[in-house]
Amino acid sequence: MAKAASKKTARTKEYKFKWEGTDAKGKKVSGTITGPSEAIAKQQVRKKGIAPTKVRRESAFANMGKGKKITPGDISIFSRQMATMMSSGVPLVQSFEIIGRGSDNPSFQALLLEIREDIESGTNLADALARHPKYFDKLYINLVRSGEQSGALESLLDKIATYKEKTEALKAKIKKALFYPTAVLIVAFIVTAILLIYVVPQFEDLFAGFGADLPAFTRMVIDLSEFAQTRGWIVIIGLVAFFSGFVYLKKRSPAFHRLIDRMVLKIPQLGPIIQDAATARFARTLSTMFSAGVPLVEALESVAGATGNVIYEEAILKMKDNVSTGQQLNVAMDEQGIFPSMVTQMIAIGEEAGSIDTMANKVADFYEERVDNAVDSLSSLLEPMIMAILGVLVGGLVIAMYLPIFQLGEVV
Repeated sequence: MAKAASKKTARTKEYKFKWEGTDAKGKKVSGTITGPSEAIAKQQVRKKGIAPTKVRRESAFANMGKGKKITPGDISIFSRQMATMMSSGVPLVQSFEIIGRGSDNPSFQALLLEIREDIESGTNLADALARHPKYFDKLYINLVRSGEQSGALESLLDKIATYKEKTEALKAKIKKALFYPTAVLIVAFIVTAILLIYVVPQFEDLFAGFGADLPAFTRMVIDLSEFAQTRGWIVIIGLVAFFSGFVYLKKRSPAFHRLIDRMVLKIPQLGPIIQDAATARFARTLSTMFSAGVPLVEALESVAGATGNVIYEEAILKMKDNVSTGQQLNVAMDEQGIFPSMVTQMIAIGEEAGSIDTMANKVADFYEERVDNAVDSLSSLLEPMIMAILGVLVGGLVIAMYLPIFQLGEVV
């Protein structure tokens, strides 16, 4: 009995691997195989006469079922939970188990349990997270790797959690500034379309028996109604094509993306908010990376991608090149001309005092609060303007329809 038990405990754990490769005829083939490691799985595939091009372990949780989409907010909450558990002394694997089982989103639960499985098999946390670049970006991975290498993973996870919370809060403020006017304009478009397609034709039938010329304003609205009924689909197709083309070009064309980001910075009221948000992201990311012990040149590369604007990204990459040649960071910032003088001066003070992370953190706090106040001011400004536009649009249609009736009453 004891001998059988020892054999059972000594058994090597088997995993399921998905593989792709080419056979002797050069044909692409794929399949699954089991083995204790990726290297042995590749050997087994080669024994079948197949040259493997891709071998990846399949998660035991891949078929748990589809849930809601995993959002950056989920990653932010996960980061805080991990920081809390690690600082409380909960082991890393057990932390993933607790957070994963406690999630009400099957997709997120499967992701965390898959990462836990990778860690159990001997993969470090940074590499396990790096296998999911859709959810954990390069900046996140670099910070985790820095924490593992320095032996201060608990404190780094706390910094990551704070960083994610701050950046997500900043994104929410920007979305808040854009959501309200966009929603109202969409509602205005729908209401106008309903009036033109269903309401105006009823008045047109009524006006047909008047036997008199209609006012020019009313005639214009009726012509617009006829166009909406007969050729409205052209407008819809045109709008869909425009927005689809816009999204496609923004993703595929760097030049177009750069043009749009530059134009956005020049929009009245909104442009300054985007600039302040980019400055806040720059400072927050720089503070987090530098306090984690990441070298300045390497940190700037990650900072560039976190600003959310191509113009700032290009400028920061130029700063990185200048800093790598020995130039001071504040001088490199001043040469680019995109940062306010206050930011440049505070970074200069931080360089002199050896506390760039502290000064950058203060800059981030200041500009995040500034963005918050600017968003509130913009919302207060846009609300009456949009209501006025909506009132003029709908009210104009109503007046156009009742104008002939008023004129008929004067004749009688």
